[in-house]
Amino acid sequence: MPIRGLTIFVIVMGVVIVLGFAVVVATIAGRLARGGGGSSFGSSAIVIPKGGRVRAMTAEGGRLILSLSLPQGKAEILIIDLKTGARLGAIALNPAP
Repeated sequence: MPIRGLTIFVIVMGVVIVLGFAVVVATIAGRLARGGGGSSFGSSAIVIPKGGRVRAMTAEGGRLILSLSLPQGKAEILIIDLKTGARLGAIALNPAP
């Protein structure tokens, strides 16, 4: 009797392994079909003011955030969409008087 119980247990575990593998394969195939990878927008030119320099850059939540140093001690933050390369906005950081 103990061998019969062990045989049933091994068969059930085999079925669980096969089903788990099928779920993993289906998940990978679904993500590939939806294009879950990074699609490129090609080349995009980002215009910064003359004399400006990029001080810092970070990517967060599908956006590229650039911190710029501008002439006369001013600063600006540019926000760019990573999927389209479009400039979403700019925040001027002016020194206090």
